[in-house]
Amino acid sequence: MKTSQLPHLSVNQMGKTFKVLHVTGSPGMDMPEHFCTGEAVLVVQRGSAVLRMKGEEYSLKQHDAILIPKEERHTLAIGEDFQSQVIMEVDAEIKFA
Repeated sequence: MKTSQLPHLSVNQMGKTFKVLHVTGSPGMDMPEHFCTGEAVLVVQRGSAVLRMKGEEYSLKQHDAILIPKEERHTLAIGEDFQSQVIMEVDAEIKFA
């Protein structure tokens, strides 16, 4: 079941080179197509989600990590209560398509 709410993103830590975003979501939440202006690493801490990128689906669960290339459009559909960290360069931004 899809909901109209988006997963919540907040800055968890900010360094000189990298920042860490905290991403949380409930079952049915969906992040529409978006991209990052720099490379990003998503590390799942809890729950599950499906990342769609490059015509492929990646089922992600606790302890999985995936590299998202710079400017690669992707979506994220939350399965179970989801918590992750996204690591990217300080000046990188997430932009919706």
